[in-house]
Amino acid sequence: MSKILLLEDDTNLNETVTEFLEEEGYEVVSVYDGEEAQEKLYENRYDLLLLDINVPGIDGLELLKESRAGGVVAPAIYITSMDSVEDLEEGFKSGCDDYIRKPFALKELKIRIETLLKRGFYHHEKERIMITGDIAYDIKNNELIIKDKPVSLGHKEATLLKLFVKNEGRVLAHELIFDHLWGYDEEPSDSALRTYIKNLRKLIGKNRIVSIKKQGYKFITEK
Repeated sequence: MSKILLLEDDTNLNETVTEFLEEEGYEVVSVYDGEEAQEKLYENRYDLLLLDINVPGIDGLELLKESRAGGVVAPAIYITSMDSVEDLEEGFKSGCDDYIRKPFALKELKIRIETLLKRGFYHHEKERIMITGDIAYDIKNNELIIKDKPVSLGHKEATLLKLFVKNEGRVLAHELIFDHLWGYDEEPSDSALRTYIKNLRKLIGKNRIVSIKKQGYKFITEK
């Protein structure tokens, strides 16, 4: 389940968006001012940030700037009524990945969220994420590197590895993995997933992908 931080000071809009996203299967932490959002960002890790710009206390722009400087890499969408080119330029410079203008359709918001969550890595300074001493994941090229040589993976294995690396240390439910690996016109398969897991374990080590009974799988790097 993806975790979203929502900063919106309009009570009705905050409640509407929160209810909608929770019905869509997201975990939503909603706040109404910049200081509270700042506290939540220090306390927890989020998969995506939804930030209104004009809010009490620290505004959305400054909040995101500070968060990026502090190492927060989650993709961010600004919720805004601003529409000038200068405003948008400032928004992207502050570290946002997308924006949606008020008023907006909830379905459009959902599409934008899904698009960002399914893309690659955001705001990572490193080009590679180390899995073990001689095994790494190349963020830019979405490749598995073993002893400095790229390793060819099947499409499903490559997609699965990318999902695991992005969510290192978190338990990923079977349903979430199915949603990422199989398209709308494909039938998810438990046996196929087990095969992809087995193939990855042969390459990166059995202990890197842990089966959590009745919950899903957890990917861990060698510390």
